[in-house]
Amino acid sequence: MTTVLRPERPFDRHEALLSQRTLFYRHAPSPQADAPAALFLHGLGGSALNWTDFMGRMSGRLDCYALDQHGFGSSPPPRDGDMTPRGHARAAADFILERELGPVHLFGNSMGGAVAVQLAALRPDLMRSVTLISPALPNLRYATKGNIHLPVISVPGIGERLIPKFVETTSPEERVQASIDGGFADPSRMPADRFSEAIGEVEARDARPYANDAFLSSLRGLMRTYFDPGPERPWKLAARVRAPTLLVYGRQDPLVDSRTAHRATKHFSNAHVVVLPDSGHMAQMEHPEFVEAAWDRFIAPTLDA
Repeated sequence: MTTVLRPERPFDRHEALLSQRTLFYRHAPSPQADAPAALFLHGLGGSALNWTDFMGRMSGRLDCYALDQHGFGSSPPPRDGDMTPRGHARAAADFILERELGPVHLFGNSMGGAVAVQLAALRPDLMRSVTLISPALPNLRYATKGNIHLPVISVPGIGERLIPKFVETTSPEERVQASIDGGFADPSRMPADRFSEAIGEVEARDARPYANDAFLSSLRGLMRTYFDPGPERPWKLAARVRAPTLLVYGRQDPLVDSRTAHRATKHFSNAHVVVLPDSGHMAQMEHPEFVEAAWDRFIAPTLDA
């Protein structure tokens, strides 16, 4: 098994022209011809770049695909305008089906975790396993100082004023640094080359006229799930996930309180939960080796059972 512990640069980006949508993705091919596929879903404001080092580690055993979800990275908004978690899940399902990848090992971070729950619950036939890293699932009991601004930004009119002003008054470097400061327990763990790559991604995003609207649409779609009382609200969907599931939380995550892990054990029927004491919101970037070790311990053995 060949593992690329530290890719020198991001894996190449490719365009997928699907029947109902256009998506871009990065591919870390496995040297194993029969390796099962894995699909990686980033968080709000992120892109496929969020998975570079982790995909390098996992590519020895999995054929790895990281999506730029609609409105992020290089992927344009969807034709139907649906940027709710369910809309993003439908896009991911289309990618799996039309590329003939399934069933896949699914990974999701933050908003990508919320999307992954939708996909795993509604299309269990496409799943081998599910790994959720600080998933953005409703838990108002543990609202944090780090996420209290998100409901404010999601209010119609307010977000339209605040987001453009923030973009205009801060440099790409400052925005990337703010993201790392809020997502890592120790921001110094962000490698300099990955930081530069993230700046380039933000600069490219600034040139896209839909960038702010896409961010707000995805945020508002996510926020609505927090107040959904219906039978397909996120925690009800979690109870329908049957694939082996791993949930990874960071004890120092300022956005998703790690105490949510206790609630997760009550809803996911086939899950293991790991809380990393020295990690923030993006453990796959800050500690890819620990997330890999957790996957090897809890998910890999279930695949041979």
